[in-house]
Amino acid sequence: MTGKLYGVGLGPGDPNLMTVAAVKAIAAADVIAYHSARHGRSIARSIAAEHLRDDHIEERLMYPLTVETTDHPGGYRGALNDFYEEAAARLAAHLDAGRTVAVLAEGDPLFYGSYQHMHKRLADRYDTTVIPGVTSVSAAAARLGEPLCEAEEVLTIIPGTLPEDELTARLAGTDSAVVMKLGRTFPTVKRALELAGRLDDARYVERAFMAGERTGTLSEIDPESVPYFSVAVLPSRVDREPAVRERGEVVVVGTGPAGAPWLTPESRGALVNADVLVGYTTYLDRVPALRPGQIRHGSDNKVESERAEFALDLARRGHKVAVVSGGDPGVFAMATAVLEVACEPEYADVPVRVLPGVTAANAAAAAAGAPLGHDYATISLSDRLKPWDVIETRLRAAASADLVLALYNPGSKSRTHQVAAARDLLLELRSPETPVVVARDVGGPEQSVRVVTLKTLEPSEVDMRTLLLIGSSQTRAVERADGRTIAWTPRRYG
Repeated sequence: MTGKLYGVGLGPGDPNLMTVAAVKAIAAADVIAYHSARHGRSIARSIAAEHLRDDHIEERLMYPLTVETTDHPGGYRGALNDFYEEAAARLAAHLDAGRTVAVLAEGDPLFYGSYQHMHKRLADRYDTTVIPGVTSVSAAAARLGEPLCEAEEVLTIIPGTLPEDELTARLAGTDSAVVMKLGRTFPTVKRALELAGRLDDARYVERAFMAGERTGTLSEIDPESVPYFSVAVLPSRVDREPAVRERGEVVVVGTGPAGAPWLTPESRGALVNADVLVGYTTYLDRVPALRPGQIRHGSDNKVESERAEFALDLARRGHKVAVVSGGDPGVFAMATAVLEVACEPEYADVPVRVLPGVTAANAAAAAAGAPLGHDYATISLSDRLKPWDVIETRLRAAASADLVLALYNPGSKSRTHQVAAARDLLLELRSPETPVVVARDVGGPEQSVRVVTLKTLEPSEVDMRTLLLIGSSQTRAVERADGRTIAWTPRRYG
């Protein structure tokens, strides 16, 4: 009979936070195994020390290295893999001899723990039970005495070893967060928090429920004093009073063509951090409920200047305002309207930023293949803000240059002739067989992407939610084995 394997979570450091199940597993074990660095000391063993007996066989699994370099032919990962294989073999020998083995793990065994490497190598061969433990995340929140997340808030757990730009994106795009593995990564984590606009919210916890415990405001912590056993915490913002500012800011945010799945982390972060969301009601409805306490101001699509002025007035009174735009805010959208008003003297000192989004042309092109693979022109068919003869002139010029055309705003209930007029004009300059992508509601529940020809383009099937991509002389449309027709424009011309 082989023995049984236990992965025993011991909690964050205080022996009083060990579970009854953990104590029972240690009592039932013949062998107590624990990891340590080369100095030989083990935090896990020290937590469980009062429950160890003289007749326990102890297996100290000593890492050959921690952060230093190695001449192992497989590099750092190769050296660790060899160590894990050797350690697992030692434990397997006890299990094969019928002994019960308890592998001690501070925190939770399967949460950034060393035990998991033994589990992956042994659990498929031996009867195994994992005893969960209180994680450092829960311990840190308890020591801060602040809720970690509430209601629909999202908690993100991030290793501080990620690159700075990745840390920034993840911190900007979440409600609550815990950053693990600080120590030498602390300066990078602090910069990422600042770039994400979250430094003022950040808390610091060191050695929670252990000797030498310390908590505080992260921005006030000396980087030279930060050990590995510390975490950065962004607690819940529900019911938190908004910061009082003399001057706020306006961020124009592109949500992409269809809402949440298309948001960039930077845009999501701006929406999360805003006090007020302002925008066309249809676009505001695409933004998920980000956090309680945010105020939303929706309005009609034809009051862009008034919406921009309203947002700038709120920022002048100290609010952080996100102006929500569909697609990319700089492509036939809200960025121009906001900047135009922001250049008026009374708003000259209000900070304004524009964040990019996935524009409809790129979303439609990706859904159809790669029709924008070469030079292309983007033209709006709406004659609400420019005369139709200007549109005709631009269509002729772009068609004569043999550019692929991305046609925005092709039609609406009040504009019904533009698509037919544009098609007829282009037929004078393009082959009737020119591929045309008719993309409607890309990314939405009613998405439809079809490839037709210029001569078969039916204007009555085109509405305001449709975008047209008119191919050049080089654009190809091919039906694949799955029945789908894809379009692409070669990068080589001629």
